[in-house]
Amino acid sequence: MLSALSFLTILGKPRLPDQRTLAWFPVVGALIGLILATVSWAAGLGISSRFLAAGLVVLADLIITGMLHFDGLADSTDGLLPHLERKRRLEVMRSPDVGAFALAIVPVVLCLRWFAIVSNSSEWLMFIGIWMLSRTLMATAPAWLPYAHDQGIVTPFLAGARKWFVVWFIPSAILLGTVDVQRGPVAIGLAVLAGTAVLGLAYKKINGFTGDVLGASAVIAETVALIVMAR
Repeated sequence: MLSALSFLTILGKPRLPDQRTLAWFPVVGALIGLILATVSWAAGLGISSRFLAAGLVVLADLIITGMLHFDGLADSTDGLLPHLERKRRLEVMRSPDVGAFALAIVPVVLCLRWFAIVSNSSEWLMFIGIWMLSRTLMATAPAWLPYAHDQGIVTPFLAGARKWFVVWFIPSAILLGTVDVQRGPVAIGLAVLAGTAVLGLAYKKINGFTGDVLGASAVIAETVALIVMAR
C-alpha cells in the first residue's frame, strides 16, 4: 500500500515498487478520490463560485499526483499521434520536451474536467468511484499487454499484474450507480472503453504500453467518466 501510494502520489517517502504494488492501485485511487471529494466539499463551503471551487479540485488532483499522469498524457500524445516510426515514437515519449500535440490536447482535457466537475461537484462518491476506476485500469493493463521497453528494473513490478484485478471495476460501478443509477453504468462503460482505446492505440503504434501510456489511459478514462456524470 505504501509503495503504491508513493508511486501514484506525492504522499509518503519514495519506495521501490514490487510485485505487490499494483494490487493496491485501486485502493490508492479511491483514497485520491476521497481527498478530491473533501477538497470539493470544503471549497463549496467557503467559495460561492462553483467554477473556482471546481478549479481547486482540478488543481488538487494535479498536486496530489505530482502531475505524473498528465505528463504521461503529454508524452503519449506527442509520441502516438504523429506519423513516426516505432523507435522514434519511443524516443519522443522519453524526451522531456513538449510538442504541438501535447500543447493542444492537455489544455482541452483540463478544461473538460473542470467544466464537468462544475456541474456535479457535490457528489463525493463520484470522485471515489472514478479515481478507483482509473487506477484499476492502470493495474490491469500490464496483465493483458506487453511492455514496450526492455523491462529491466520494472520486471518485478509488472510481474504483479493480474487479470482478476478487473473485479475492482465492480465497486466503482456501485459507487457511480449510487450517484446516478442511469448515468453511472454508462460512465463506467465509456470510461473503460476510452482508456482501453488509448492502450489499444499504444499497442498498435509501439507494440505495447509504457508508464506514460498507463497515465494517459487513466486521465482519459477519468475525463470521460466525469463528462458522462455531468448534469
